Order: sequence, then C-alpha cells, then structure tokens
Amino acid sequence: MRSSGQETGDHVQTVDWVPEGVDLDRPNAARVYDYYLGGAHNFAVDRQLGDEAIAHWPELPMIMRANRAFLRRAVQYLAGSGIRQFLDLGSGIPTAGNVHEVARAVDPSCTVAYVDRDPIAVAHGTALLKGVPGVVAIQADLRDPAAVLAHPDVRATIDPDQPLAVLMVAVLHFVSDEDDPARIVAAYRDASAPGSALAICHSTQGERGDRAAEHRQFYTRTATPMTMRSRAQVAALLDGYDLVEPGLVYMAAWRPEEGLPARPEVYPGLAAVGHTSR
Repeated sequence: MRSSGQETGDHVQTVDWVPEGVDLDRPNAARVYDYYLGGAHNFAVDRQLGDEAIAHWPELPMIMRANRAFLRRAVQYLAGSGIRQFLDLGSGIPTAGNVHEVARAVDPSCTVAYVDRDPIAVAHGTALLKGVPGVVAIQADLRDPAAVLAHPDVRATIDPDQPLAVLMVAVLHFVSDEDDPARIVAAYRDASAPGSALAICHSTQGERGDRAAEHRQFYTRTATPMTMRSRAQVAALLDGYDLVEPGLVYMAAWRPEEGLPARPEVYPGLAAVGHTSR
C-alpha cells in the first residue's frame, strides 16, 4: 500500500489504501460506480468522468442505486431459497449492504467470496473483511473461471459440492463480445453443484438510446469499455437456468419491495435470477 493525496474541499487528505501500481490518472469503472453511489473511495479523475456522464444523463445515480437495490433483493431471495454460499463476481468497492451482510441477515452461516480485478476494490474488501470468518475478497479476472474457482481463498470458502449462487450484477457489460460472455457464464454454471443459481443485471439501451451511446463513449476512457446488449443477447446468457418469476425484466421491476414502478424502463438494466436446470 502507499499513501496518496485525495482532495477534500480545499484540503488534501492522505490515504493509505491505494495499492502500488494503481493508475490514478485514469478513471476506473469501480470507482466511478462508487462515486455514483455517494461513496468516498474515488479520485478527482473518477468524479470528473462521473460528473460529465451525469450532465448528459442526470438519472444515473438513481439508476445505480436501483442496481444496488436489485442486488439486495436477489441475495435475499437466494438466501431465502436455501443457498448458503455466494460468489460475487465484479464485486467492486465495498459499500453499505454488502452481499455477506444481506445474506447473513437471513442465515449467519452464509459464506461469500468477493472477486474483482481492480486492486483498489480488493484492498478495500480485504480491509473491510479482516477478522470476518467465511468471507474473502480476492483479486482475479472473472473471464478466467478456472483460475477464479481454483484460487485457494475461494476453495477455502466455497464448497463445490453444495449449491452456489453466482452473482454477475453490473459486470458482464464490461466483458466484450470477443471475450464471449456466454462462454464465461456457462463455465461457472457447469462448475456449480446441482441446485445452484445465477443473479444477473446487465446494462441495456432502454428508452434513451442517445444517452446510452454517450454513456458508452465515456467508458472508453477507462480500462473496461462498456458493451450494452439487447434483451435477446442478455437472454442468451441465461441458457441452462430456469428463471424465477418475473423472468428477465428491467431491474426495478424484479420483485420490487414497494410495488411495480410506473415506468421501469427508466432504469435501463435487465435483471434475472435463475436456478440451474440440472
């Protein structure tokens, strides 16, 4: 770890949670997402990109909070259905309502492995989880399922013979077509025990194609450009899963706690939860 100056108003605050080698001159998707959620683990370059995006699409923070709310509802459902271990891929920077907190509110025995390739996200996760048994954070690339599942900390946390909930929430749109996201999803599915499940939320164009195009352009400035996909393309990623009601829908329409929103398409992320059909 190394210290780095971070702006706080007119002052520079020294922080010691930045791992060596992190490029602080280039915006990072995980840190921009943290900024949208009102977090403190972001830098001026991330806030600049976020502010530019919000200027073009003012509802973005609301959309990101809706995504986080879907994650919470999905984990509550999965833990309530009897699954006791979770693999959170592209987990990002820790914030309120983490997967282990939500799952353990249902059953304290739940175990969680957080996986992200961003060293800052993993550094925060490791610090947050220090002393918490049955929960780990590792730095790995979800595009290599074999390496993720073979990681010693994952092997120590996830029992391959028991049902597993794989969480791919707001991450697959950062996987390019060339990397074949369907192959990646299938690899985790095939490595999971019978009775396992998948929760997915994937960015899509929604009703504002003009804003979506601009938003994709902003992310070309990060190391993880965004690929928004159509409903048919997202549905194809769910092969081998039996979707629970209401199926593949806009994220705000997936089992909302306060009733179906009048216009769920305002939240342009497609979400679904399904159990393996084998």
